[in-house]
Amino acid sequence: MKDRFFLDTNILIYSYSNSELEKQLIARRIITENLTVISTQVLQELCNVVTRKFKFSYEQAEQCIRECSLNNKVYINSDNTILGACRIANVYGFSFYDSIIISAAIESECSILFSEDLHHGQNIENVLTILNPFKV
Repeated sequence: MKDRFFLDTNILIYSYSNSELEKQLIARRIITENLTVISTQVLQELCNVVTRKFKFSYEQAEQCIRECSLNNKVYINSDNTILGACRIANVYGFSFYDSIIISAAIESECSILFSEDLHHGQNIENVLTILNPFKV
């Protein structure tokens, strides 16, 4: 079975960024060359960032959400995701919202969580490794 890779919001944001072209290329390559998973939380955060920071209209944001939903498997967070996030936040000291991302990655059976913001190389629960794809 091919590894599944979970994407934190920042990876999707770079895929739409025109100011950091090297990171854009890396993000797009990850998405096109792998089986990638995102969560409903990631889609919500993406919409917030592209409308606020990139000044996209909501019609443009809808297009981003459609593209991301087509190019990545979408995991729907549940009450179990939130309960898992509480445990992860307690054990590992991550913020609650970062812990929801981690919990969703574990529940969706991903082996790698790509994130620029979390602890590069950290292993969670012996099933998930956090990697920063932009580290040299």
